[in-house]
Amino acid sequence: MVLYAIIRIRGTVDVHPKVESTLRMLRLIRKFHAVLYPKNPTIDGMLEVVKDWVTWGEIERDVLKELILKRGRLVGNKKITEEAIKKIFKVDNIDELVDALLEGKILWHKYDEYVKPVFRLHPPRGGFKGSIKKPYKTGGELGYRGKEVNELLRRMI
Repeated sequence: MVLYAIIRIRGTVDVHPKVESTLRMLRLIRKFHAVLYPKNPTIDGMLEVVKDWVTWGEIERDVLKELILKRGRLVGNKKITEEAIKKIFKVDNIDELVDALLEGKILWHKYDEYVKPVFRLHPPRGGFKGSIKKPYKTGGELGYRGKEVNELLRRMI
């Protein structure tokens, strides 16, 4: 099972209503917010609509663990702890949670009454390497980037 990390890069000005509603469905309300969703045809269709505002790719295990520990929040804006993981997700530790997320046994966005489904990130250290108005394949930052999303996430955590 593939787990996408989706990051909103562009802001709210001049966003088409269809794109804005799709971003809201993905819970990407603000710039530099990230969400985790499994790859499926519905998500792929939504990403096609918002490809000029977000970047996404397959997240790796170690980056996912770091993202949850450093940027994951419980409802009430409290940091995620080992005790909270055991209570909410019914797993023994963070490593089991990461494995379950990557295998698709646990869906992060389904636990939104306990954890915040959105990760608030910093702008990337060192800045963006390309334009935030061009696709990744042509030297920009937008759209699908595969495994390279992990390098961007590391700079934004």
